[in-house]
Amino acid sequence: MAAAALTPHGTVFPEEGRCGYFVEKKKRFCRMVVAAGKRFCGEHAGASEEENARKRILCPLDPKHTVYEDRLAKHLKKCNSREKPKPDFFIQDINAGLKDETEIPDQLVPISSLSEEQLENLIKKLRKASEGLNCTLKDQIMSHPALHDALNDPKNGDSAAKHLKQQVDGKHRKKNSVFERLQIDIQHLCLNKIPLLSKEKLPIVGIGKHLCGVATDLALRCLVETYAASCEERNEEPLAKRIKNDKTEKEINTLAKEGNEKNIPEKWTPVAGIVIALCCHHRCDWRHYVGKEYFRALGLEAVDFHYFQRMSSWATCGMRKTTLEASNSSTKRRDKQNDGSEEHDDGGCRITDDSPESLPGFLTVEEKKKIGHLCKLLIDQGRIKYLQQKGFSPALQYYTDPLVSLENVLLTALPNHSSSPETSA
Repeated sequence: MAAAALTPHGTVFPEEGRCGYFVEKKKRFCRMVVAAGKRFCGEHAGASEEENARKRILCPLDPKHTVYEDRLAKHLKKCNSREKPKPDFFIQDINAGLKDETEIPDQLVPISSLSEEQLENLIKKLRKASEGLNCTLKDQIMSHPALHDALNDPKNGDSAAKHLKQQVDGKHRKKNSVFERLQIDIQHLCLNKIPLLSKEKLPIVGIGKHLCGVATDLALRCLVETYAASCEERNEEPLAKRIKNDKTEKEINTLAKEGNEKNIPEKWTPVAGIVIALCCHHRCDWRHYVGKEYFRALGLEAVDFHYFQRMSSWATCGMRKTTLEASNSSTKRRDKQNDGSEEHDDGGCRITDDSPESLPGFLTVEEKKKIGHLCKLLIDQGRIKYLQQKGFSPALQYYTDPLVSLENVLLTALPNHSSSPETSA
C-alpha cells in the first residue's frame, strides 16, 4: 500500500494500483484496479487530464455504468446488460395464468388502515371459508441416513444441527447421471421444449425447496398444465412404456420371472410426482394463483385473497410484541444469515404498516398467529383442489419441526390413476 498522506478531502491517498478518483458520496477513493501506467479506472477515466479529450456517456442498456462515446457501438455488442437470445424453452408468460377481469385495484387500503369492523368482517369471512378444513396436518418428519452421524455428533451445537437439517445434497455424484441447469423464470419455462425431455419423453418429478409464494403456483401450472397437458395432447408414450410395447411375449415373460417387469408402469403420466416445501404466502399473486375457482366457489373475491395473503404473514411474524422484540428478531435473522440458516424462517416479514404492531389491539398475539396459519391453509387448500381437478392425489404435511423452520409445510402430489383429470377454466 502506498504511504498514507492526507489529501484535501481529509483522507489518505488511494492504494497502489487502485483508482485515484475520490467518490464524494462514499467519502473514499474508488477501489477499482487500474491499467498499468494509468491513474484512473475505466469508469472514472474521464477525470484524468490526459483522457479529457474522450467523453464518457451512460450506457443506454444500463445507466449504472458508463462507456466511451466513441466505443459505444463495440460496447453494446458485449455489454452484460444486452438482450440475449431466448432459448426454445422460453415462452413468455406460458405459466402465468389468464389475466382476471376482476383484478385487484392498484390502490388498496393497507390492513393497518382498516377499521376494527372491517377487519372483524374479514376474519369472519376467513373462518367461514375455512370451516371443515383439517387444521391438524400429519407429521412426516424424516432424515436421510447420510446425515445421521453428523446430526448425532456431540461437537455440533444447536445452530449446526439446524443448519444440517436444512441442507440438501446438491452434488449428485451418482455415475451415469445427467444434470442440466436452466437459468430461467418459472413463469416462462416450457418443459416440453427442453431437448432432453422432448427427446426421451420421460416422466418427471417436480421438487421445490421453498418456492416463495407465487413461484409455487407458477411451478404447479408449469408441471400439470404446460408439460402434462402437452404430452397428453400429442399422445406420447414414455420410454418405459415404449420398451414394454416393443418387447416380444417371450422377453416380457423372461423379465417378469426376473422381477424386472414390475419397474415398468402399467399406467403412465407425464408428471410422476410433486414435492414442494411451501413458504411466503404473503408473496402470492391473484393472477398467478391456481386456486381461483376454489375461492370463487366459497364466495371470495380477488380483494379477499389480497388481504388473506397479507394476513398470512401473521403466522410467522405474529409473535412480535414490541418494537424492541422486532429489533432483536432482526438481529437474530442477520445472525442466521451469517451462519447459513434458513432464510425463510420468518416468512420474509418486515416491519411495515401491515405488521402486527400497527394493527388494532383487539387481537392477541396467539389469535393473530392462528389467523395467519388459517390464511396459509386456505390458500394451500386452493392448490389442493386444483391438483385434484388435474387428476392428482395431493396432501399437506409437516416435514420438519417448527424450531428448524416456521415454514414447515410440504405439498405432495401423486397421479391418481383411477380417474382422469377434469378440465378447469
